[in-house]
Amino acid sequence: MFLTISTTGDEQHPATDLGFLLHKHPDNLFSTKLSYGTVHVLYPEADAGRCTAALLLEVDAVALVRRGRGKGRGGAPDAALAQYVNDRPYAASSLLAVALSGVFSSAMRGVCAAKPELPSQPRPLRVEVPALPARGGSGLVRRLFEPLGWTVAAEPVPLDVEFPDWGDSRYVRLVLESEALTLAEALRHLYVLLPVLDDAKHYWVSPDEVDKLLRAGEGWLPDHPEQKLITSRYLSRRWSLTRQATERLELVRLAETDDTAVEEIDNAVGAEAETEEKPTPLAVLRRDAIIAALGESGAARVLDLGCGQGQLVQALLKDPRFTEIVGVDVSMRALTIASRRLKLDRMGERQASRVKLLQGSLAYTDTRLKGYDAAVLSEVVEHLDLPRLPALEYAVFGSARPRTVLVTTPNVEYNVRWETLPAGHVRHGDHRFEWTRGEFRAWAGQVAERHGYDVEFAPVGPEDPEVGPPTQMAVFTLRTTNEKEAKAA
Repeated sequence: MFLTISTTGDEQHPATDLGFLLHKHPDNLFSTKLSYGTVHVLYPEADAGRCTAALLLEVDAVALVRRGRGKGRGGAPDAALAQYVNDRPYAASSLLAVALSGVFSSAMRGVCAAKPELPSQPRPLRVEVPALPARGGSGLVRRLFEPLGWTVAAEPVPLDVEFPDWGDSRYVRLVLESEALTLAEALRHLYVLLPVLDDAKHYWVSPDEVDKLLRAGEGWLPDHPEQKLITSRYLSRRWSLTRQATERLELVRLAETDDTAVEEIDNAVGAEAETEEKPTPLAVLRRDAIIAALGESGAARVLDLGCGQGQLVQALLKDPRFTEIVGVDVSMRALTIASRRLKLDRMGERQASRVKLLQGSLAYTDTRLKGYDAAVLSEVVEHLDLPRLPALEYAVFGSARPRTVLVTTPNVEYNVRWETLPAGHVRHGDHRFEWTRGEFRAWAGQVAERHGYDVEFAPVGPEDPEVGPPTQMAVFTLRTTNEKEAKAA
């Protein structure tokens, strides 16, 4: 990865002041090791009239894979080839943003002990990034940078210059120019917007990323017209963190409008007044019910089929009763997020030996899923078209045949209790159907009969006397004779 920052000057205000601002002497080559490679800072040109600082990041693809324990970019599982064949060494991303904040941390904070007057002075700046992933194209690049005072040139990079009919790639050659910004402002813009345009991060996004975003976005992010998109992408679309950041940014904006401190605005309710107990989210109640049922079954080796972003896998890992947990999902993006949520790249060896993430479709039999004590299908069946349910049924109950199968699904009768849900609508846009209690019991009973299981039902969430619980759960148990036959087979 390569990025250059250039400025111009004269004898009274030499361009080589850039070296003081960056805390890197133009006559010296600066190099330092990072966990995923080596970063160099050098000056291709440095005189009073023009000075250019270049940041070169050499990514060690093998080190990056080892750092993710062999699970690919950002800990993505089941992507053996993509671990080594990808754009990470060449295209600007969160790797480059982290390198910027590491080697230019003082410059980003606006600190210059040698010449303290320099950081606050706007100067002519030109930033070039030869290869920048831009999910949203050149138009999005301009929408992000132009409101900040940059003149933007974002030239799309063709897929292959020899075959122009193939069109352009998702990369652009970026050139930013400004006469009105300080170097600290420019660096903070780059630190936030490079990973936003790439729409990915190479590390797990934890709650402290909100603080990083607000620090780097101070003075420009609260009023940016694309604030919502920037916040969401920077925080990897984690809605809870995005909401937290948005609320704090709104407080900052209001404080600036009223010319007062944030603390003076955010004092309407004292901490001692927060006495009202919030209801437990249904997702938490569902996970608790599943873990309780698995504990009652005596299961130690558990499959989470359709694991999504890994919330249940994470909860199961906290319970030592479960010695092996396998999450399965058809979506590689979901598995990548699950891997980051679980922090697989930083997990200890003993803990890592308990968990595995697999890509696979539940509509097909899979020998990797045989021999487990229990399988969970939590809020999965309603995402399949009804004609595909028999395939899932056979893959789980006919082929994998765990001793216990837990299935949870929404109770459509309860939908009338959701004030925000329009009449006749399902709870999620991807739900192909939602069953009444009678329909779910009928389906589960037929599945149990066909495959030699007994089935019991349990409510999840507060049970309404008229419409039942919000979620319904079926607990399938393999009959003893069939269990012996399965083991013998």
